[in-house]
Amino acid sequence: MSSLIVVSGPNQDSYYPLGKRTMVVGRDQACPIQLTDGKVSRQHVQIRFDAAKNQHVVLDMKSANGTLVNGRAVNAETPLVDGDEITVGESRLVFFDREFPDKASAFNSWKVMGQRSRATLEER
Repeated sequence: MSSLIVVSGPNQDSYYPLGKRTMVVGRDQACPIQLTDGKVSRQHVQIRFDAAKNQHVVLDMKSANGTLVNGRAVNAETPLVDGDEITVGESRLVFFDREFPDKASAFNSWKVMGQRSRATLEER
């Protein structure tokens, strides 16, 4: 289905398969995706599968520091696409439109994605 990896912040190197259930990201221990980042609210952001649109969406839960997707503030439900970066507090998460067999595969895919976006010409 879909998955998230944490690429920076206190919980860096974490991997979460999403499935079709609603996931709440936050500092609270009861959150399915807990981030121990001091700038993350107890219940910071919700990620859920919208069956009508057949895609995952993200919604800020009136957090103190807000949520960004690819550097833009989330003010309403925002659809997610493969490779989107979600910033909550000082943590960055990357959304994938697929699941991986393990955490190492997910991070390898992210590294390959980063190499594709790197400039092909070097400055002299």
